[in-house]
Amino acid sequence: MTAYLLERAWVDGAFHDDVLVEIANGRFATVATATNPQDPRRAGESVRVPGLTIPGLANCHSHAFHRALRGRTQRERGSFWTWREQMYAVAEHLDPDLCLALARATYREMASAGITGVGEFHYLHHQLDGTPYADPNEMGLALVQAAREAGIRITLLDACYLSSGFGAPPEGVQRRYADRDAAAWADRVAGLGGFEKVGAAIHSVRAVPADQLGEVVAAAAGRPLHVHLSEQVAENEACAAAYGVTPTRLLHDHGALGPGTTAVHATHLTGDDIRLLGGAGAHACFCPTTERDLGDGIGPSRRLHDAGARLTLGSDSHAVIDLFEEMRAVELDERLATQRRGHWSAAELLAAGTATGHASLGWADAGEIAVGERADLVTLDAASVRTAGTGRDEGTVVFAATAEDITQVMVDGRIVVRQGDREQIARELDEAIARVWERVKE
Repeated sequence: MTAYLLERAWVDGAFHDDVLVEIANGRFATVATATNPQDPRRAGESVRVPGLTIPGLANCHSHAFHRALRGRTQRERGSFWTWREQMYAVAEHLDPDLCLALARATYREMASAGITGVGEFHYLHHQLDGTPYADPNEMGLALVQAAREAGIRITLLDACYLSSGFGAPPEGVQRRYADRDAAAWADRVAGLGGFEKVGAAIHSVRAVPADQLGEVVAAAAGRPLHVHLSEQVAENEACAAAYGVTPTRLLHDHGALGPGTTAVHATHLTGDDIRLLGGAGAHACFCPTTERDLGDGIGPSRRLHDAGARLTLGSDSHAVIDLFEEMRAVELDERLATQRRGHWSAAELLAAGTATGHASLGWADAGEIAVGERADLVTLDAASVRTAGTGRDEGTVVFAATAEDITQVMVDGRIVVRQGDREQIARELDEAIARVWERVKE
């Protein structure tokens, strides 16, 4: 058993001074605050951790290979659809070995940003012509291995992708994404094993025809089910033309909405859509840095919450990997949309980035500093040029701090990031991404 004395830590929804935690087998065995006093002798034997400490963060929506696009796709005008063509160019050139290298470096960057669990929305399944690898899950397993080597937990959200759009056959690189039908997808996913969390995903209502949705829902029973939802107005219009309903209504009518469902983006919703998602108790994963980078729009985060949906956060395309930025962007985007301030409290946003996020990925035992929970700890410098003088509380964490302020990260009781690690992580990113672009230019 190892003991740590946390100078100031977020426990039971508030910051406390001198919190003693004891860790055994990767979980908190003791959490003692001033209202639950510790034995002074035990505190004296502990390792002191200065700064502000919070639970581990959950990145609920990731496409790891998109990290190769940062700083490149922003150089031109265009839209989501022109960005997608640039993303496809990268997707054409990844094999399992390069996928592993790029994902491992990306997950190490996530770890350095305080992310202890990631939901990887995985659709890059097959070889370029659509032929499965010898192991049809080889690409997915490369992502699992990358997360293990980076030291973070992964929920592999294996995505069903069958169509280039509302029944049209896959084209070009999309053949890498596609299984024959939902039954073939379910058979392939059933072969995944050997690690703790396999979830499921409906890529979008564009990519999974309505008559295939029920098969995906049935195969996902008891597991997290994520779906890209209404990210673009064009998707809504095409869905209305094909089926006469919104994407949300289509998912509802085929049993795809429930407490285990996460609607990713949920940007362009009707009032009825909001009621359906809220009534189902679904999660709504907002990815503000990607949504603004792609010009997607601003989703109705507070209205979804008030209807009963639960907010989570993701870095999606990794234009930025900084969950503190995602947290505050939810509030700041609401201010832009409504011209009013004060929609989300710092405590609500911190909960979205920790306990709620982990639960949406199937980790109900993570995201809190509490006895029995997984021992994830993220410590921030409370006296950096960004955080100095900001109150040393949740307002500091959400509205002042950045990933650069993190000094130490623990996952399941193991320290995976220390001060000074970022230079090595940067080198790994540089090397992996250089390999990607060498192939793209060949």
